Amino acid sequence: MAHATRTPAASLESPPREDSSFAVPPLEEAQLRSAPPPEIPVLSEATVRRAPSDRDMRRKRSPAISFLLRVETARRAVRVLTLLALDFAGLSLAIFTSLVLKAAVLSEVNVHGAYGETRSILAFAYLLTALLFARSGLYAAGAQRPGMTRIVASLFQVTFVALLFALVSGEHFQSYYIFWGSLAFALLYVPLLRYLYERGTGAALRFAGHERRAVLVGTGSHIREVARALADAPHSRVTVVGYVSLRALPANGLRSLGTPRDLERVLAAERVDEVIIADPDFPQTEAVELVDRCHQRGVRVRIAPSTMEILIHRAEFVPGESVPLFELKPPVFEGIDFALKRTFDVVGATVLLVLLSPLLAAVWVAVRATSRGPAVFRSMRQGIGERPFACLKFRTMYVDAEHHQADLEALNEASGALFKIRDDPRTTPVGRLLRRFSLDELPQLVNVLRGEMSLVGPRPLPERDFAKLEEWHRKRYLVLPGITGLWQVSGRAELDFDDLVHLDFLYLEHWSLAVDLTILLKTIPAVLSRRGAY
Repeated sequence: MAHATRTPAASLESPPREDSSFAVPPLEEAQLRSAPPPEIPVLSEATVRRAPSDRDMRRKRSPAISFLLRVETARRAVRVLTLLALDFAGLSLAIFTSLVLKAAVLSEVNVHGAYGETRSILAFAYLLTALLFARSGLYAAGAQRPGMTRIVASLFQVTFVALLFALVSGEHFQSYYIFWGSLAFALLYVPLLRYLYERGTGAALRFAGHERRAVLVGTGSHIREVARALADAPHSRVTVVGYVSLRALPANGLRSLGTPRDLERVLAAERVDEVIIADPDFPQTEAVELVDRCHQRGVRVRIAPSTMEILIHRAEFVPGESVPLFELKPPVFEGIDFALKRTFDVVGATVLLVLLSPLLAAVWVAVRATSRGPAVFRSMRQGIGERPFACLKFRTMYVDAEHHQADLEALNEASGALFKIRDDPRTTPVGRLLRRFSLDELPQLVNVLRGEMSLVGPRPLPERDFAKLEEWHRKRYLVLPGITGLWQVSGRAELDFDDLVHLDFLYLEHWSLAVDLTILLKTIPAVLSRRGAY
């Protein structure tokens, strides 16, 4: 240790600062000069090692020695090389599959020719993919690595840049299938391989007993919400060991570890890897001190975003004012955004209707054959601008179900404005199966083609639920309602109603075409797992 080479006095005390406003009286100065020096206790190396104030993990080290001695460097290299190899495999398969499919459609299947053409364009495509993925942080550590949304967005960027480069270079194509065909299969292969990597490494780390132990810090209910979100996150390796709060909180299912004054004891006793500030109202002065003490021990600090931090990404600078002002635009889809989303909806709904037509026919027959009444039910819902429209669904209840809802209000299991009963007596046997797999929602693809709904967006509520909304809930009606959304991929009926509305707001603030595509892809495992569906 560095302390072993210095005298105890030098290692434990720093020289006093000069202060011109303070003067020692002559008599006291003479007494001080004649007095023997105070006896300074000599601490053992073990004692110094235990002193938290002397062990600052931020101390500078020789870069070469730090690089050679840290096993983490090897782990990082293995992680990056593995992800690069998976992306290479996914991109290669995407280009090769698209070329083979094109040849099959033209009745000229030539696997060897497709392989040769794949090799001729793979180097440039892979280099571009690796660079844009690296720019997006997709080779970072697991805790910092973005999810599927960033992967999808980066693949769109790769396709756009490759197409632009080809046009600028004077390349001529009979069709541009190679670009969108490769993109379509890359959106399947690359996320799938990375998903398998995450599952595999997660299982291996759990088997080895690896976990990230976290302590939440805050002042109120945000602590419980962040803890629940971390617990619900798929493949999360974060274990919340407890919370630290400025004041006593009601029972929230977590272990209270004391106040911020107890933080050093908590960090040492609980083997904490990271501290999460889970409250936007946490005092700034306390936060600054907390961050410093955590960094001294090499503990990572993270901050759960506040509402303002979520909104600020779309703030637009207003020039000409004496202070810098930013205007928060309303979260509506207009101009090029609306054109992109509408085109995506029409193309996607048309393709899904064609592909799912046998399933739609089978469900229609099953509903008609097992209960009296029409196969398709028209449920009046509020759409964009709170305008009513007929939302199409396969009928899952008996024909007189609406007349009995008032009698079942006491059995409602949902919070807020929602009405949900796990074992609703009005549901038919076939309807119960349809609801478990959300097949009753498929006719809403027709609503999408009519322009009444979108593939992705806030879910439209029945008139009974809509009448119970509070004023702040109605912001969700600024856009077209969707067949699926963040509700469906984030817990669905298991979440509180206010949590569901906040998910709608997050979607509105962060919308992009990549987000829509990501939610659609995540809807498939969410539906198959039947989590929260009833």
